[in-house]
Amino acid sequence: MSTQEDSFNAHDLQTKVLKSENKRFYLDVKENNRGRFLKITEVNTQARTKNKITLALSSVEEFRDFLNMFAEFYNNLGPTPAITTRDGKLKSEFMKKDDKRYFLDLKENSRGRFLRVSQVVRYTRQHVAFPAILLIELRNAINEVIEEFGGDDGEGAQNSLPQSRECKVEQKKFYFDVGRNDRGVFLRLTEAKNNFRQNITIPRSGWKQVRDILDEFCRYEENGSGGYNSFPITDEPSGPTSPAAYYKDPTEGEY
Repeated sequence: MSTQEDSFNAHDLQTKVLKSENKRFYLDVKENNRGRFLKITEVNTQARTKNKITLALSSVEEFRDFLNMFAEFYNNLGPTPAITTRDGKLKSEFMKKDDKRYFLDLKENSRGRFLRVSQVVRYTRQHVAFPAILLIELRNAINEVIEEFGGDDGEGAQNSLPQSRECKVEQKKFYFDVGRNDRGVFLRLTEAKNNFRQNITIPRSGWKQVRDILDEFCRYEENGSGGYNSFPITDEPSGPTSPAAYYKDPTEGEY
């Protein structure tokens, strides 16, 4: 699915860097046509790996508040191992923004204590992991972002658009996500079943036409006209007003 940073036109507004042993954490405030967001990147300079998550600026204050909670909890822990669960979790919290879910887990393993922040969008999961000793420094850096930019996603904020919806039909799930890019507002409709996924995008200018066609099909079914097999078959060529024109993505390759 689309993320807050999937536009190639995103540009940097501010960057902060935190360091801990062989890791560096980059906090980048960015802006694109969907609005402003915070991108957090974890770079392991030794293993040469990179992980990242993104948060809309309107959710950064809530994230900061959770960091305060975790920092206080961590400071009250003793120096001895405190693992109480098989997976090493000491404390967990959850937050949600539109179609994104965030799982915050303070954990402990043989290398020490750390905060793992996982971002889940549909079937995609990304995460970053901060050493627990960085929690206060991270909290302070987030505070500076809030003081500089506030909690507003900006003029092009994604939250000014309808929230994502989903429904289940038989063995399939359908996701409806409204987005915006430099071409305008569009609807991305995704069909998902097991590991199979495909999507189409419909520009806002075509929503009413698609709705009218669906309404016509629904009325036909409600009237008990013999079921789907009794739909009339014509040799009418596809055109701007033909239903067949909407069985293919009219903006294929544009978004």
